[in-house]
Amino acid sequence: MAAAKGSTKAKAKKESKFSKETYMFWYENMLLQRRFEEKAGMLYGQQKIRGFCHLYIGQEACSSGAVTALKEGDKWITAYRDHGQPLALGSDPKKVMAELMAKATGISKGKGGSMHMFDREKGFFGGHGIVGGQVPLGAGIAFAEKYNKTDNLCICMMGDGAVRQGAFHEALNMAMTWKLPVIFVIENNGYAMGTSVQRTSNVTELYTLGEAYDMPSAPVDAMNPENVHVAVEEAADRARRGDGPTLLEFRTYRYKGHSMSDPAKYRTKEELNEYKDRDPIEYVKSKILENKWATEKELKEIDTKIKAQVEECVKFGEESPYPDPSEAYKDVYVQEDYPFITE
Repeated sequence: MAAAKGSTKAKAKKESKFSKETYMFWYENMLLQRRFEEKAGMLYGQQKIRGFCHLYIGQEACSSGAVTALKEGDKWITAYRDHGQPLALGSDPKKVMAELMAKATGISKGKGGSMHMFDREKGFFGGHGIVGGQVPLGAGIAFAEKYNKTDNLCICMMGDGAVRQGAFHEALNMAMTWKLPVIFVIENNGYAMGTSVQRTSNVTELYTLGEAYDMPSAPVDAMNPENVHVAVEEAADRARRGDGPTLLEFRTYRYKGHSMSDPAKYRTKEELNEYKDRDPIEYVKSKILENKWATEKELKEIDTKIKAQVEECVKFGEESPYPDPSEAYKDVYVQEDYPFITE
């Protein structure tokens, strides 16, 4: 009996690789992303948010798990499903919501909207609307970090559809040749817009694409932040040692359509529910309760607090002004007195 107790303790210790503080951060951080995106979807239906809008619901472990594995000074760049990353990094959610509403107080001054978030203070170099366009930019950011001899790296995220772009392969080749401190992340949610990976490629194990460049590559079950943290931490250590890039395939899932205009009829309810049964927030919640780090009541209070915070974001956005028309001529070129821009 004593031996059995000892083995149970050893197992529990092994499973508790992360601290209470880390699990509580993941829970609150992912919940903020979830509640924020749910509200954004509602506002889109009310036409208070317009244009394109790609929600991150279901993929929150990708951003939250990576945040705890990296450090201040590291750079981030991603595609147009880009609300979750700045929220995970600690950007002001009021400014993110105002940006969705195209208001002057937005994180990109109301000029970027849903697809072009940007927060220099947090090292977030934006969402990018051109499929795969951010991949060579991510390699370039990493090149700058290496050139300037910092200890920082760039994590460059993309969807599974972006790996069909030539720029993806060019960037991987150059990054490996020059041993750039970059972590390439494919957020594989199974569908490039409405087309499954199986219909677009003979290669469905997307991480193996890195092997063509002798790049360390691995799949990651990204439906919980523990796996994400471990994989990103290992890749970050490699980058900081000067050993070059890593390609990670985050196997995740989006609960909503590709964008707000997508009814997602190309997948079954059974498939969707299968992933919802593995919800990353519920997984972390179960770990917290299992370890008695918080009670159901305390977690409910966190949810209530976050819902109130999101409502404050909406109020801030609604009460903020739209940009003055003259702003259309600003932030186009670094040179403020560029002679060929006139109002």
